[in-house]
Amino acid sequence: MGRDSLLEMSGITKSFNQVEVLHGVDLTLNKGEIHALLGENGAGKSTLMNILGGVHQPNRGHIKIEGKEIKMESPRISQEQGISFIHQELNVVTDLTVYENMFLGSELRTKWGTLDVKEMCRQTEDIMLRLGVEISPKTYVRDLETSYKQMIEIAKSLLRRSNIIIMDEPTTSLTDNEVERLFGLMRSLKQSGVSIIYISHKLKEIKEVCDRYTVLRDGHFVGNGSMQEVDLEEITQLMVGKAVSTDAFYHEQTKGDPVLTVKHLTSEGNFHNINFTVSKGEVVGFTGLAGDGRTELFESIYGFRKKYSGDIEVNGHPVKIDHPKKGLQAGIGLVPKNRKENAIIKDLSVIENMSLSSMGNFERRGWIHSKTEREKFQHYKQQLNIKVHDPNRTIDSLSGGNQQKVVIAKWLEVNSDILIFDNPTQGIDVGAKNEIYQHIMNLADQGKAIIILSSEAPEVLRVCDRINIMFQGEITGRFHRDELTEEKIMEYATGSKREAENIG
Repeated sequence: MGRDSLLEMSGITKSFNQVEVLHGVDLTLNKGEIHALLGENGAGKSTLMNILGGVHQPNRGHIKIEGKEIKMESPRISQEQGISFIHQELNVVTDLTVYENMFLGSELRTKWGTLDVKEMCRQTEDIMLRLGVEISPKTYVRDLETSYKQMIEIAKSLLRRSNIIIMDEPTTSLTDNEVERLFGLMRSLKQSGVSIIYISHKLKEIKEVCDRYTVLRDGHFVGNGSMQEVDLEEITQLMVGKAVSTDAFYHEQTKGDPVLTVKHLTSEGNFHNINFTVSKGEVVGFTGLAGDGRTELFESIYGFRKKYSGDIEVNGHPVKIDHPKKGLQAGIGLVPKNRKENAIIKDLSVIENMSLSSMGNFERRGWIHSKTEREKFQHYKQQLNIKVHDPNRTIDSLSGGNQQKVVIAKWLEVNSDILIFDNPTQGIDVGAKNEIYQHIMNLADQGKAIIILSSEAPEVLRVCDRINIMFQGEITGRFHRDELTEEKIMEYATGSKREAENIG
């Protein structure tokens, strides 16, 4: 090991069901550095980190911490070695308070053996203040925004005084201000000697905050080095094995009649007086900052939320949608942004999750026709490049990006006329993003009405005909794609400019 090395993983090999998924992978982490672990979905990043976290054991290979070989036989041993794992899918218990989550499994007790609630609350408050977050320790986690749940996970690792923190897509649910706060905290931790392994598909973030990188591709180690000595195009090429275009996928579609018309839609505290139309073959974007109301708006249109006023028309006919089943019957499909809570059933298989909303397509005399179901899954597996060896495995065994592709396959099989994609490429690698963008454009070419909800301005600019910008539950700007830049989107997304200024 080098003089500054804290962790060395060498020759790590892992197989599941006789299929080798890691092929002799190496990773070295120095003291006090932020190290990017990169690769496409299914490249082996999560498996490698689960081995470091004691969740899986390698078939071959060695793990050394400060030169001493360690057998990571369980998550507890990993924690005892000062390793914390902040997962992309948050592991907080929503029915417990903040302080109860912080000390779960390591509760403090008084000298009389009772729970020392006062001390646990004090330590929780201290750590939260370090993170710049003001939350009462006795607040129930179910009442918090997702970004605050993320902060609890980070705070737990600080409480354990971890010297290696693994962060898997930590900025997915954070606002821009919270991302900057997180990066500031990471730099402070680095200065204090803590090392961070940072997994993200947001390459601009990687370039901004990371010191070195390691790239995996299809379970193989393919490169590492200093972030200062490489550009994002080279990293992308290492990840994918070829150059990846960042050009716009947009092309002019032949627009048909209006399919979805929304008039004066209002939900108190969520959105106000929303009006728009989407036509056949059109891709319409909705963007803004976190908390702008776009998710709540389209959950209402789909029937997930019932309390709203205003009118919705599908193909010129008024509809009252107060349940997702009615949304489905009206020809609306929704790919939600929160896979774990709203899009998958983790105890069902990959193929069952694909079939959930379209069982009638596979039913024969009251029985599921398994051969047809398998053939259809193979079609989507190829089309969306879903990386899974056995579709009968539970879906939670897949990487986040491959889970997202299965969710998209589910809605493609439903064959709805109106498809709403809420952050469709969240947690998906750069190569797979392009595959999904291409598929969205193909759907528009087939006459589908497509709605893209995204916090990423480059995403809506790459695929959308028209873009609506929201701020605090209102549409503040409506533009054709040719009229917009990322800077202009930000002006309207922050409320510094409004639609009225754009009317001449």
